[in-house]
Amino acid sequence: MGRLSSVVLQALLGVALISACSPAYNWRTVSDAAEGYAIDLPAKPTVDERQVAIAGQTLPMHVRAAETQHVVFAIAVVDLPRDDAALGQTVADDLRRALARNVSASPVEHAVQVPLATGAAVPGVDIVATGAAGDAHQQRTIHAWIAVRGRHVYQAAIIAARVPPQDQSDQFFGSLKLD
Repeated sequence: MGRLSSVVLQALLGVALISACSPAYNWRTVSDAAEGYAIDLPAKPTVDERQVAIAGQTLPMHVRAAETQHVVFAIAVVDLPRDDAALGQTVADDLRRALARNVSASPVEHAVQVPLATGAAVPGVDIVATGAAGDAHQQRTIHAWIAVRGRHVYQAAIIAARVPPQDQSDQFFGSLKLD
């Protein structure tokens, strides 16, 4: 597993484990004006910030995650040093590859429109990969949306041994709004 994929998976899982005592699917909207998003999470989220080596640079990543029913729901935002479409795409591509490496699988990908708070949308990618994760090679499915907007690269992800009910996934991804 590559360093980036290991760091990203550890950040998402580590942050979520702290909130393991939350009730099942107690949805709440979480907004972050500095990072430019709003999303529904199924429990009180934990927050983490770390530097990640990505796209040949060390960039800050902010993660909010909640765990319920043995499923991690997370939003990670990588801050770019400037509004640079090429750099944003490189970071997004690195995140996509890292997700696949996390479970040693080839992902299924398709285009998605990620809504903006204004009612418009930006292009993104919907990724699903299932395979063996971590040193224990436990079965995991990662379902994620990745999009670039301005100085931010967004990754909304669900990580689970078993995929959550479709209505819960729809609640999570359907609630994502970027500024």
